[in-house]
Amino acid sequence: MTTSEQSLAARNTAAKERAKAPRASVDKIGRQDWSSWPHYDKAASGFRGYWYPVTWASHITDDPKPFTLCGEKITLIRDNGKVYALHNRCPHRGVPLSEGNQQFPGTVSCPYHGWTFDLPTGNLSAVITDGPGCRLTGKLSVRTYAVEERLGMVWVYIPVAEEAPHPIDEQLPEELVSNAFVMGGRFDPRGGNWRFACENGFDEGHAKYLHRTALWRLLKPMPTWNITRIVPKGRWIYRVQDEVYWEADFPGVGRWTNKRWWMKQPPEGTFNLGNTGKADTVDPVIESQDFPGFASLSMPGMLRIAYPTFMHYEFYVPIDADNHMYVGVMVNFKQGWDTLRFYAKYLAAIRWLFHGQFSGQDAWMVDVTDAPPEKLYRPDVSLTAWRNLSEEEYGKKLAGVTEPATDTPETEA
Repeated sequence: MTTSEQSLAARNTAAKERAKAPRASVDKIGRQDWSSWPHYDKAASGFRGYWYPVTWASHITDDPKPFTLCGEKITLIRDNGKVYALHNRCPHRGVPLSEGNQQFPGTVSCPYHGWTFDLPTGNLSAVITDGPGCRLTGKLSVRTYAVEERLGMVWVYIPVAEEAPHPIDEQLPEELVSNAFVMGGRFDPRGGNWRFACENGFDEGHAKYLHRTALWRLLKPMPTWNITRIVPKGRWIYRVQDEVYWEADFPGVGRWTNKRWWMKQPPEGTFNLGNTGKADTVDPVIESQDFPGFASLSMPGMLRIAYPTFMHYEFYVPIDADNHMYVGVMVNFKQGWDTLRFYAKYLAAIRWLFHGQFSGQDAWMVDVTDAPPEKLYRPDVSLTAWRNLSEEEYGKKLAGVTEPATDTPETEA
């Protein structure tokens, strides 16, 4: 064994000793259910009281389109430049309003009998097949939802009860509110619960193994294992890498490494910007944010990954208990002609390699995950920290809501 190999083996042994904790029997290790996080356990269809991206703003026109968000069926329609969201069910016979169209400005009409609803209020404005004197006019309504357009997307607020929504900019990543940028991304409907997708995004352990075959990482190795801690800062929690190990000897099994002869040699020491090593230069906007770690997460399920020259965001949008919408966004803080170079690079390669094949490996795992029951291990501190954050933050939100939730989106006006 060479001197460098002896040194590496000694460092691995020392790190393993630091990572060790008192061991119970295998049957008693860790939590097996989510009873420690009751709010999180009940949030199969998402956390209410937040804004969620639904689709690209350019996709919404005066032709209503159907969506499901947090288990609720909604329709989106644009009128005179503004987007409106209504519960996607006519109270007459239950026909989706997204099957209808606009017969009058500022309204949407059910295709079955012409029940016509005012877009801003949801009030029944006319019933075409009952004539101008219909006695139901003004007495029935469908629920409406608050809508905003940000980052080129349509966002809808799903209330806990009937509360007014908080300003959407309070929920967006701060650096996207205060800086100019260019962006590319994709909406991808996927199987699996949104919580599995969110946990996968912030999971400390999986990238090193699952993504070792991703084309996005073809030329750069991933670490074999890390010593990581979770640091809170504001409304975010961060994964901070204290130690990084590129290879290791596993007693009785053998040596494991992600390094290959054709890959760039990994750097020495630890790093917390990007996940393959230190960078020679860092974008000044990214550097000014002073992120404690390169991966951070906030409510209601928004992941932020800081690389030296770009930012990556993922929004895990609940559709229902078994499906979610993956929204992946890559951002460069560029202006002028640099934006054209970014778009060319994104459309030619990044969209397919990063938001496609690389992210597709995550989609595969999320779709087949079946938990709880579960047995957690040391790197799952990232999962438990996220669950603790969501439990605390959602408890505060519920405590601030005094009105009971409305059972039905169809009400008397």
